[in-house]
Amino acid sequence: PFLACLEPSSQPGSDMSGLCLSVLGTTVFLPVSVFTLSWQHSIEKTQWEERWRIEEGESSGLVFVEGRIHGSGAGMEPPLQARLDDGVWVYEEPLRLPALHLAHSPFALPYRLCPGDEACHPLDAWLPALPEIGEVELFPCSPSSPSSPPSAADSAGSMARKVSAKR
Repeated sequence: PFLACLEPSSQPGSDMSGLCLSVLGTTVFLPVSVFTLSWQHSIEKTQWEERWRIEEGESSGLVFVEGRIHGSGAGMEPPLQARLDDGVWVYEEPLRLPALHLAHSPFALPYRLCPGDEACHPLDAWLPALPEIGEVELFPCSPSSPSSPPSAADSAGSMARKVSAKR
């Protein structure tokens, strides 16, 4: 089943936290506490997946839970601490970010977002107005305050930047 996206204004007074996806001033709220981001490496055609947890409160952020790489190849070696589990490299890494910044373009297959344990869908299924080339920002939020993503400077050097480089 496809998880319904809620426009922030459609849930007045709700303080439930979740994940916001934002592009060009359009923000969509997903009421989830965990999500998986997946993509295919643009050169090696290898599937990558990252599981993230949303933390609330004063130190809200996106907390990296686990990464999975379905193979290896030039320029995409798994981290040193990765273990090979049934042909898939699995790793954990202590990482907390205020936001993820994802490059979107026609030159690579789109990122796919899997909210909670629901089915995965390409980013344009969540953001129908996604431009052909652009940057999508994912960040923790609530329906009452969805439109204030962290600045790109807050996430400089983040795994999201490494991820975009490996696509």
